[in-house]
Amino acid sequence: MRTALAVAVLAIAGCSSFGAAKLVPGQSSAADVQAAMGVPAEKSTNAAGENIWFYPSAPNGRTTQAVRMTPDGAVVAVEQRLTKQYWSQIVPDRTTTREVRELLGPPAVITHWGLRGVDEWDYKVEENQRMWDLLIEVSPDGVVRKSALFHDPIYDAPIP
Repeated sequence: MRTALAVAVLAIAGCSSFGAAKLVPGQSSAADVQAAMGVPAEKSTNAAGENIWFYPSAPNGRTTQAVRMTPDGAVVAVEQRLTKQYWSQIVPDRTTTREVRELLGPPAVITHWGLRGVDEWDYKVEENQRMWDLLIEVSPDGVVRKSALFHDPIYDAPIP
């Protein structure tokens, strides 16, 4: 029973990744994206006018596929966004929350720290085969104030 449940959970969590393999930049359309991957968790438009549809792997998943499309719906690229290539572009006191969402998509968790007057966006990421929490602190004016990468030891293998 446990094995069947684990297989089902993994199948559901990986659906959007497998669907992404069916997409061909320059050939696939927005309709193909929706047929292969379903309804996106979030849609955005970047500064270049491209539409970006975000597909997190699961709640608290370690991958978010971003499908970039031209304004008329032609697929430009499918990219895994929870990588150092993207989060390293976040600059405290300069990057806006809109820019973070265009880079990484929706966070796994948003925590409001009322006394400090800030929100903390938590992205679950994997780097060098280790699990991390990328924490991004944003102020009410919509600007990133801090970002930090914390190792998540709960996923470390126990020492025999």
